[in-house]
Amino acid sequence: MSVLDLAPVVPVVVLEDAVDAVPLARALVAGGLPAIEVTLRTPAALDAVRAIAAEVPEAVVGTGTVVTPEQVTASVAAGARFLVSPGWTDVLLDAMRASGVPFLPGVSTASEVVALLERGVREMKFFPAQAAGGTAYLKSLAGPLPQARFCPTGGIGPANAPDYLSLPNVGCVGGTWMLPSDALAARDWARIEELARAAAELRDAGETCR
Repeated sequence: MSVLDLAPVVPVVVLEDAVDAVPLARALVAGGLPAIEVTLRTPAALDAVRAIAAEVPEAVVGTGTVVTPEQVTASVAAGARFLVSPGWTDVLLDAMRASGVPFLPGVSTASEVVALLERGVREMKFFPAQAAGGTAYLKSLAGPLPQARFCPTGGIGPANAPDYLSLPNVGCVGGTWMLPSDALAARDWARIEELARAAAELRDAGETCR
């Protein structure tokens, strides 16, 4: 399984209450976004992953903000089917590789990309995407390093996502715009499903830009 090919957008989810995990995941899947990254930024994160893994089989749930080997182990035990980190070290990379699930280590420089390619890793998170150079930087990497593929995350929304998705070395983008805080607070799953559906259609917009 390549996380980059599941959908054009991977929702980056921050949940304060695991009770919301299942209805949120169902809304995202119904909208056409089956890959869901639950960030390990709150105490509810692993319980949310467990609930989604158990009750929403159509979802491909993973964890984000993975920065330690212990989080790798806990994520997989909770049912995570992929791992995403904002950056990487040799220790973290070894743990993610040993986990047996797909992973996207974070990079923001050409040297980091080359170092991962040397280790046989070709799929990566480009973070923080906009701050690190955006589409212009990724275009520059495509020439000398065409074997690397990315999921850019950070500063991406519906206005610029098609520009990223039009690049040959971008498989998908990560974002939060389909999860507005007011909709989450109101548990307005219908609105989130609608926003997810619009995000899922951005692949076509990206193809048009090519």
